[in-house]
Amino acid sequence: MFHAASSLAPSPRPSQNQNDRQDRSGDEPGRPADRPAGRPSAPPAAKRDAFFDNAKYLAIVLVAMGHAWEPLKGDSRVLTAAYVLLYTFHMPAFIVISGYFSRGFDASPGKLKRLVTGVVVPYVVFETAYPLLKTYVGGAPQDISLLDPYYLTWFLCALFIWRLTTPLWKLVRHPVPLALGIAMLASATPGIGGDLDLPRVLQFLPFFVLGLNLRPEHFALVRRRAARIAAVPVFAFALVFAWWAVPRMNSGWLYHRNSAQELGVPWWVGPVMQLALFGCSLLLTACFLSWVPGRATWFTTLGAGTLYGYLTHGLLLKTADYRGWFDHPALHRPLGEIAVTVAAAAAVTALCTSPVRRVLRCVVEPRMEWAFKRDAAELARGREREKEKDAQRQDPGTKDARTRSADPAV
Repeated sequence: MFHAASSLAPSPRPSQNQNDRQDRSGDEPGRPADRPAGRPSAPPAAKRDAFFDNAKYLAIVLVAMGHAWEPLKGDSRVLTAAYVLLYTFHMPAFIVISGYFSRGFDASPGKLKRLVTGVVVPYVVFETAYPLLKTYVGGAPQDISLLDPYYLTWFLCALFIWRLTTPLWKLVRHPVPLALGIAMLASATPGIGGDLDLPRVLQFLPFFVLGLNLRPEHFALVRRRAARIAAVPVFAFALVFAWWAVPRMNSGWLYHRNSAQELGVPWWVGPVMQLALFGCSLLLTACFLSWVPGRATWFTTLGAGTLYGYLTHGLLLKTADYRGWFDHPALHRPLGEIAVTVAAAAAVTALCTSPVRRVLRCVVEPRMEWAFKRDAAELARGREREKEKDAQRQDPGTKDARTRSADPAV
């Protein structure tokens, strides 16, 4: 559901080619400006779209705020209502954007390599780090299991599975209804088991598949002024409804990780709730995106580091939880809740910055050239370049002769 770009520019209607170059991590490595003489230069790398970087940053701030509210929400109905509202759309929004930037995944060697280095490796690292933190800081021994995602690492596990199935969703005729049907069935099937957090993977699947099928013009619709104005009463009504629903609804539905039977209701309630939540989440996601600025702002560049903020902010929150910092009475008052919210937003912002990315890139986005075979076409190009260099060293005039013969004026 992330290197800093060298340049950012607002684009009210992003082009298809431009957005295909932005992957989930939000980075397109720069191309060298200098090319060997006599070889055509590649087209310049497309500029990043500020809208999507802004959306990713704001979404990750909301994720951190929701995690910070979790240990405090029991004492305040208003905070619990805000928590319910937030959990209705913040991860769906993040997943829709992840799906949108996964459209170019075709299971080619380069894409599979990026999937391993950008998803599998950080999953293994942080799936190990969180249990160790609980063991040595929390004082409660926790087993390390790569099949049982711990805390927020479920998203990487889900993203790995979703991206591997991307070619299938491009093939079927009605991908979104099919994915929604799978999610509805998963919500009524308690026997799926917890390995790889499959219930959550399947129940969040429709949002990813929807992102795969979105086009730039769909995002342009929600970025109109009329949509921004309409989002105000929608969010206001949603907050009031969440306040009403707090004592009446099991918040476990919002996590999408349990079946209806596990939540203590008949099986048929699961598909109904799944369908209702899908509609509510999409509406609120559209409202959220309508408020995302399309121009470059002070936080636009931070959108390239959202994976870093996502994976590391949980370490800070878990440390605070294990140390009992959330038990302080002052934090359970309105001013304390506001202070925790601001602190969480500031912390995740700092964790998305370039210095943090430089330090943690070795485990979040490692290159790992040593682990992969070189592509045959790349090897052939390398051999051809070496032959040209040898020929130039032996006969410096070869290059000039080849250039003159290729000139139509000669």
